[in-house]
Amino acid sequence: MQNTKSQTRSAKHEVTNIYFTNMDNDKLQKLIDNRAKAQAGGGEAAVEKHHAKGSYTARERINMLLDEGSFEEVNMFLTHRCHDFGMEKKVFLGDGVAVGSGTIDGRLVFVFAQDATVIGGSLSETMAQKICNVMDQAMKLGAPIIGLNDSGGARIQEGACALAGYAEIFERNILASGVVPQISVIFGPCAGGAVYSPALTDFIMMTEQNSYMFITGPKVVKSVTGEDVSVEDLGGAHVHATKSGVTHFVAATEEEALQEVRRLVSFIPQNNMEEAPLVKCTDDPMRVEESLNEIVPNDPNKPYNMKDIINLIVDNGDFMEVQKDYAKNIICGFARFNGRSTGIIANQPNYIAGVLDCDASRKAARFVRFCDAFNIQILTLVDVPGFLCGTGQEYAGIIDHGAKLMFAYGEATVPKVTITIRKSYGGSHIVMSCKQLRGDVCYAWPNAEIAVMGASGAVGVLQAKAIKAIEDPEEKKKFIAEKEAEYRELFASPYQAANRGYIDDIIEPRNTRKRIIHAFENLQTKRLTNPLKKHSNIPL
Repeated sequence: MQNTKSQTRSAKHEVTNIYFTNMDNDKLQKLIDNRAKAQAGGGEAAVEKHHAKGSYTARERINMLLDEGSFEEVNMFLTHRCHDFGMEKKVFLGDGVAVGSGTIDGRLVFVFAQDATVIGGSLSETMAQKICNVMDQAMKLGAPIIGLNDSGGARIQEGACALAGYAEIFERNILASGVVPQISVIFGPCAGGAVYSPALTDFIMMTEQNSYMFITGPKVVKSVTGEDVSVEDLGGAHVHATKSGVTHFVAATEEEALQEVRRLVSFIPQNNMEEAPLVKCTDDPMRVEESLNEIVPNDPNKPYNMKDIINLIVDNGDFMEVQKDYAKNIICGFARFNGRSTGIIANQPNYIAGVLDCDASRKAARFVRFCDAFNIQILTLVDVPGFLCGTGQEYAGIIDHGAKLMFAYGEATVPKVTITIRKSYGGSHIVMSCKQLRGDVCYAWPNAEIAVMGASGAVGVLQAKAIKAIEDPEEKKKFIAEKEAEYRELFASPYQAANRGYIDDIIEPRNTRKRIIHAFENLQTKRLTNPLKKHSNIPL
């Protein structure tokens, strides 16, 4: 009897399931059809036109960026609410942007991708709502935000609603700054108000083809200023990589851009509460590089490539440079030491002698502040003769820009290791993470010179009368050489700084890698907080 009752209940349950399944077939099919419709964007013709330009669609880009099968799209059924200018006939599920979450190397990220096949990717109130929703989620869960931009700007048909949508996005960019990493990728047009969201993020990636950024386009520029300029010359990737510094990375193709974003994400933590990523190191932390003992020329005025030193000391020679074509006199980028993510700032003697100017100071200051915000330790390699002089620099505000770099280093609380490779003169010595700006460990190579100025300039000032009194050219030359050697020994030698405690140790160049790793390992328990305040007032 018991078995019969059980069988009866089972049969009833089976019938019930069949009943509901049959009833839901139409609804399930509707869901499948609507998903397909949403994923189709602006339709087959619009997609083909987009592909013909050599561009991918929004969801194709997302799938290339994220781990296979990890993308979870949300809000795909939202539509705009505009009924003016015939917009009631142009309704697309998802309304021009795909948003959701996925993983990169197993780590959670949130992403939005503007769909240029839907009304040119122009921003509507609904699109802004979708982007804001995913940004809010990223903030709540503490995960990076990646925006794939391909938009002509605000949707004109929606007027103030579209502008309000942009403002909502900007506010979230501002609130997320320093809390979760924000990365922008430009795949097409980015004009007008659309440029300010990427500008508020931490890093911008552009492609060499099809991507451009500007406040006003060539036609408006022509009508207002009379200047005739092409789209590329006004706001192309090359312009922003070399002249404005707006973009941090340039990729040849969309595929390369998305792979570089994945690489960038591997160096940075999920949020400001996490430590910098630590991966298994396959490079011997005790590795000695004999070539470093001979890499720097004896002549202090002879250039060399600082990147050669960086590639020799980091894990596996893997260095991801940031803004490599802008302000080349200073190098910024990410690497690893014993598997731990590290930000590197280094003067470049191979480009205008490695002097600090307005652009280099701003570039380095912003990078230092990013590393500090996200708990990434900082290595500074110093070979700097001073700040660039002249009216051009003074009028451009070198005082303020140099102060930015000083402020950034002095404010940073992450572990900081500084190595003086060769020259470190005057005010530029101070701003390059010296001991007094809370540099934790300061090393110098034996040939380093730390002084108010170089020997040549110093002797010219200190011995001006004596030099003038010598009439014989050969005797004068000999006198100057002797005084320069004397100055270097008495005032510029690293031992003078070491005697005062401004340098912790003078190290053999070949041991640089293992000394860096040892210093950073010791600094992992560092605890330092700044005075309580609403925010600092960095000289902008």
